[in-house]
Amino acid sequence: MLAQLSIRDIVLIDRLDLTFAEGLSVLTGETGAGKSILLDATSLALGARGDAALVRNGQAQGQVTAVFDVPAAHPARRIAAEADIDTDGDLILRRVQLADGRTRAFVNDQAVSVQVLRAIGASLVEIHGQHADRALVEPEAHRALVDAYGGLAEEAAAVRAAWKTWRDARRAVEEAQARLAKARADGDFLRHAVEELTRLKPEAGEEEALAARRQAMMQSEKIAADLSDAAEVLAGPGSAVPSLAAAWRRLERRAQQAPAMIEPIVKAFGEALDRIEDARAAVEAAQRAADFDPRELERIEERLFALRAASRKYAVPVDGLATLAARYQADVAALDAGEDHLVALVAAAGEGEAAYRKAAKALSAKRKATALKLDAAVNAELGPLKLDRARFITEMTADSEGPEGIDRAEFWVQTNPGTRPGPMMKVASGGELSRFMLALKVVLADQGSAPTLVFDEIDTGVGGAVADAIGQRLARLGSQVQVLSVTHAPQVAAKATRHYLIAKEAAGDAVATRVKPLGFDLRREELARMLAGETITDEARAAAERLLAVN
Repeated sequence: MLAQLSIRDIVLIDRLDLTFAEGLSVLTGETGAGKSILLDATSLALGARGDAALVRNGQAQGQVTAVFDVPAAHPARRIAAEADIDTDGDLILRRVQLADGRTRAFVNDQAVSVQVLRAIGASLVEIHGQHADRALVEPEAHRALVDAYGGLAEEAAAVRAAWKTWRDARRAVEEAQARLAKARADGDFLRHAVEELTRLKPEAGEEEALAARRQAMMQSEKIAADLSDAAEVLAGPGSAVPSLAAAWRRLERRAQQAPAMIEPIVKAFGEALDRIEDARAAVEAAQRAADFDPRELERIEERLFALRAASRKYAVPVDGLATLAARYQADVAALDAGEDHLVALVAAAGEGEAAYRKAAKALSAKRKATALKLDAAVNAELGPLKLDRARFITEMTADSEGPEGIDRAEFWVQTNPGTRPGPMMKVASGGELSRFMLALKVVLADQGSAPTLVFDEIDTGVGGAVADAIGQRLARLGSQVQVLSVTHAPQVAAKATRHYLIAKEAAGDAVATRVKPLGFDLRREELARMLAGETITDEARAAAERLLAVN
């Protein structure tokens, strides 16, 4: 409930601090005293549109602070928590209106957007009056009230869950269809690529190994001629080795004749012939090592050409061809399996659709039954409110399918027999609309109501028994939720548990709106003024006292 309201520099209000309690509280005062200003200030704190004209003349800014005492499980705390607001203790809504038209919003002293403030405020307070900008204007709220009255929260949640399942299944089908369409468009290319790469059989690291082998073979080809020349010199027909060997043998036979002279020569000749033999053997070994099949080099070059051509064609490195081949094979397999998968997804979506429509149809039937009960309950309240010839109708129509089901609910009224029924917000006059709202809230008091209800002059244009009936119903509401009512009817004011008087007082060179709670004597005097007008008579005081005594 609204526990405290503090207003600073809003229009005629310079400084105002109010404390509220449970039950029915009324605010009365002469016309122009500032009752509308008080409501506008309250609406500002709840997230209503700001206006530079609200700032008191000569001030840079105005400010309104509303303190709410609500249970821990109240939706307002959930909304605040989702906005990362500390929700310990009371919920304190504060709005600063600057003279240049800008506004700032705070919840528990944390800056928030106006949208967050408005969402929290809407869950805390409903303002009902003779204006289209008050509560229950949007038909979307009417369906939620039907669900609340019928206790259909569980069924509505099941429909929302079924809608989500169906929506997710439809999205999965759409995504699969898009993938499959793309795969089909690329299917011929993929199959050709897989066939070509399968024949090529690329291997990781193959290019580097082939290039190294090719380089070695090309180098061997270049030195083969030199090795052949060397072999020719060492062992060919023109080799000097036989002549050297013959000279060495002749000298060896002469060694006994002149050993000192010949033996060093024989030794040198022998060593030279040994080295020449070593060179010949090394040349032969090199020739064997350098020997290769030219056809092998051709095969290597052809393989490298094929690999590099595929690399250019598919725009990947040669070492990436094996991975690409595997990916293309997977894509082709997915294409082949995609048809079956899509069939399964379509079947799942169909099941989801059937489940949603079944749940939505069942909920729709319960909503229609609930709407009839709601209509009967509201119509039972209309007679005492001088709407006995009027009729309240919950118009249920098939809306497009959505998370809330297939129904659209809108509150209609028929103000007189023979007239055309229509939306309550359009057909009912200001006074009628207020009383329809009151009857509806009395019926819905313990289902889906905000913890604080504000009624703005809903008794305008009525008196006597009708005003008394309005007061009785406001008091009944006050036993369920906190009710604040701006009223001109003494019959209504007499039924309040708290009575506040709104009046203008001089404040220096200007005037300011003041609000003060009334005790019994002052309350009796205010009721007498409301009964008698400007001149308060003893009869009016006596009548006021009787009203208070009865209530």
